[in-house]
Amino acid sequence: MFQRILLAADGSEHSLRAAEKAIALVKGKKDAIIEIIYVVDGATSKADVLHNRGSIEIANKRKERLKGIVEKIEIARIKYEIKTLHGDPGPTVVDYANEHEFDCVLLGSRGLNRLQSMVLGSVSHKVAKRVKSPVMIIK
Repeated sequence: MFQRILLAADGSEHSLRAAEKAIALVKGKKDAIIEIIYVVDGATSKADVLHNRGSIEIANKRKERLKGIVEKIEIARIKYEIKTLHGDPGPTVVDYANEHEFDCVLLGSRGLNRLQSMVLGSVSHKVAKRVKSPVMIIK
């Protein structure tokens, strides 16, 4: 059923659990692929520029954030791709997911309380409401 999965990841424990679920969904399927997207917002981009020496160092640090996820996928011998996108995480994930065909979009939940979710809006809430394909939010 699931052959092509979009995994929105930031290297957090939540996204690591989402990666584990993505692996479980496609394990044993010959042509399955997990596409990992890492969205860099403006504040993160500025911090990366201020705290690193150049674009190669920035790229390496971003890869390092996803290292645990990539290791799990490689151990499971599943094909994957990593894309780094720039923008506000919620709308960027939504746009990317809706512009491509995925069987499912997976992402971790931050566990925001009701007030924070209403005031700030969470990435997982925005994605669940606006992505056309099925969305799985992993706690």
